[in-house]
Amino acid sequence: MFWKKKTSGVITDRLEIEKLLTNNVEEIIGVEKLRKKLFSGRKLRIKFGVDVTRPDIHIGHAVGLRKLREFQKLGHTVIFLIGDATTRIGDPSGRDKTRPILTEKEIQKNSKTYIAQVEKILDTDKIEIRHNSEWFDKMSMFDFIKLLTFVTHSQIINREAFQKRIKEGKEIFAHELIYPILQGYDSVVLKADAAVHADQLFNEHFGRMYQEKFKQEPQSIITVSTLVGTDGKNKMSKSLDNYIGTTDNSDNMFGKIMSIPDNIILNYFKMATDVSVEEINKIKTKLKNGANPKDIKIILAEEIVKTYHGEKEAKKAKENFINTFTEDGVPENIKEIITKKGTNIYDAVSELVKSKTDLRRLINDGAVSEVNGNKINDIYFRIEKDTVLKIGKRRFLKIKVK
Repeated sequence: MFWKKKTSGVITDRLEIEKLLTNNVEEIIGVEKLRKKLFSGRKLRIKFGVDVTRPDIHIGHAVGLRKLREFQKLGHTVIFLIGDATTRIGDPSGRDKTRPILTEKEIQKNSKTYIAQVEKILDTDKIEIRHNSEWFDKMSMFDFIKLLTFVTHSQIINREAFQKRIKEGKEIFAHELIYPILQGYDSVVLKADAAVHADQLFNEHFGRMYQEKFKQEPQSIITVSTLVGTDGKNKMSKSLDNYIGTTDNSDNMFGKIMSIPDNIILNYFKMATDVSVEEINKIKTKLKNGANPKDIKIILAEEIVKTYHGEKEAKKAKENFINTFTEDGVPENIKEIITKKGTNIYDAVSELVKSKTDLRRLINDGAVSEVNGNKINDIYFRIEKDTVLKIGKRRFLKIKVK
């Protein structure tokens, strides 16, 4: 174990600090100033803000929470900021259309569920939970207008998401333009030394700018790595239906993890588990030497489920998965239908898909096949013989032709 120097309860061990600044980190704005502060022994204030647009989060969001936990372990103050005021506006980051406005009741309900989920990763007894309605609900019109005087229209309108909309002839509403101003002012109120985020770089830059205007030292901005979704291609997102929710039941969570492509196994170990770098390197060597990826994914799934449901539920989910699926990956007990020869594929699988459009999308993505490996490429495909179909990653249907 490395010797950890402590100053007023703050750990200033060099190796721990360097790991903090590099592990699952894409970029740090103001890294040298942050490093100097970390070695100073002063207790820093680390901001992490969320808008509560949905009632739950997914394990991709947890990458940032894990970074906060690293700060916690070094003795720094973590501020979990619930953007209940900014949620009323809607963050335009990465959006090609305006977010729907939530009711106050929905915002309050979502806020409570977020805190419950955060407790699975962070020690909530040692964090500062704040709501930005604390200051924005009290702000006068004059004070708000004063904030507007610090920023130009071109500074805001030049953001990538807005320029994309302009090129596509889509509307940008006035309330969306003030979002980065409000998020920037959060950093002033909280006196943040650093902000952790995954996709808020534009907005957090406003935090640095406003802190300078208010005679504060500008915060460092830590951009954490982005976890790829279960499709292995895109950022984990609910809208793309490639996510693993932190509130998914243990069996469902285990199954989703088992469905990920083999080439992202190591990334999931690095970003979604507490497995040490040394152990991950051993796993990497095993895979390189020909270990079965399925066996490694079982270890991965058990680790992730353990984080959100505990060790007992993780072991139970593992047993259920092994008992449910045969060696070829097809469940032992799957839905079975009897149909006429020549039945259209949609008529056969209609109970397993949302709509014909959903089936067409799955076919176009190459996600519908017979278990013998034959891909189905045509929405008008007809069933001519007994077969077992795989739709997506976890839906199966045994078909008997009479």
